[in-house]
Amino acid sequence: MFNSKALLAITLVALISTVSASPMQQRSAKATTTVTVCTDANAVSGCVGIPVVSDDCVNLTGGLSFLNQEISAAIVPGGFVCTFFEDAACIASGTGNSNQNSEVVLTQGTWVFSSVPGLSGTENFNDLTSSFVCSPL
Repeated sequence: MFNSKALLAITLVALISTVSASPMQQRSAKATTTVTVCTDANAVSGCVGIPVVSDDCVNLTGGLSFLNQEISAAIVPGGFVCTFFEDAACIASGTGNSNQNSEVVLTQGTWVFSSVPGLSGTENFNDLTSSFVCSPL
């Protein structure tokens, strides 16, 4: 049937095929950070640090319901971009707030929500946030 040379050749081909297969890349762990949101526009009182995991929606419900439609300022940490939504579940419903966009996208810095850059220009997003999501840049 098989001689030793044929068996050796089959074994070598199988070994080379296994070794040359490219390894699967593991996904990196999700990034985490803390976003500070404040009910005071000066970002000095009424502030709460909320731990966030990248790309996970934070709904202002349950223990965070006291912040729902009460956020007047936020501090977004370096290396992250956060989108604040007027609706729950991080859903952009189009326009809200007197025909302005229903979400704002903010990068690193301290932001007063009465004047933030929106998709259509500067917007008043004060006391409108119901959810937000952050991602690393």
